[in-house]
Amino acid sequence: MHLDVQDLRNFYYRSQLGRAAQAAVRKEVLSFWPEAHGQTVAGYGFAVPFLRPYLEDARRVIGLMPGPQGVIAWPQGLPNVSVLCEETMWPLETGHVDKLLVVHGLETSENPGALLEECWRVLGPGGSALFIVPNRAGLWSRSDRTPFGFGRPYSQSQLESQLKLHNFLPLRHATTLYQPPSERRIWRKTSMFWETLGVKMSVVLSGGVLLVEATKRVHASSGPGLRETVRKPLEALKPKPKPEAKPI
Repeated sequence: MHLDVQDLRNFYYRSQLGRAAQAAVRKEVLSFWPEAHGQTVAGYGFAVPFLRPYLEDARRVIGLMPGPQGVIAWPQGLPNVSVLCEETMWPLETGHVDKLLVVHGLETSENPGALLEECWRVLGPGGSALFIVPNRAGLWSRSDRTPFGFGRPYSQSQLESQLKLHNFLPLRHATTLYQPPSERRIWRKTSMFWETLGVKMSVVLSGGVLLVEATKRVHASSGPGLRETVRKPLEALKPKPKPEAKPI
């Protein structure tokens, strides 16, 4: 079940907890992708809060928002780049996306397999996809006060298995949002402390959000065409027979 776009906007832009979550997740995204100069960057779900750093240098930035969720114009004060789309039929050409960010999309999808196939379709050769989902072991997936408390939370192994099943190759992973999902003043004032502590003690503390970066896996052709071509080279490449010596 998708969340309403107005609820997502209010959380990330109008609540103190949401702004803190946005800052923590965006910092982690930038650690994966420091820049996107001259590239096409797309985000699906409600990824726009984390796409802003790429607006200046990317060749193109697109915010894809699923129909059941709804759409808002973004970014504010600049030409709109967000578009409403079908969950598994995006208005993008095949193989043209260099970086794909999926946030509040996979865990709320009614057909995650088909969604991953669409992610695979639009991603270009050498491109990178970053999936951000609620961490099953974290506190944020257990609280419905935030968008990460809705949908299907994942463990790292569950998400990576799902990606491999749909021809993605997981490369790196990380967790963030170690701060409690609470609006109480004491937790808001100490949010940076918890994020710093969580990174140092990630074996003990579980972050509320899981990030997995993956690339597109393309299988080599298993048909007979290439082997037949090698076995039967072009006639022009065959060595010419030596002329027979003429009798004197």
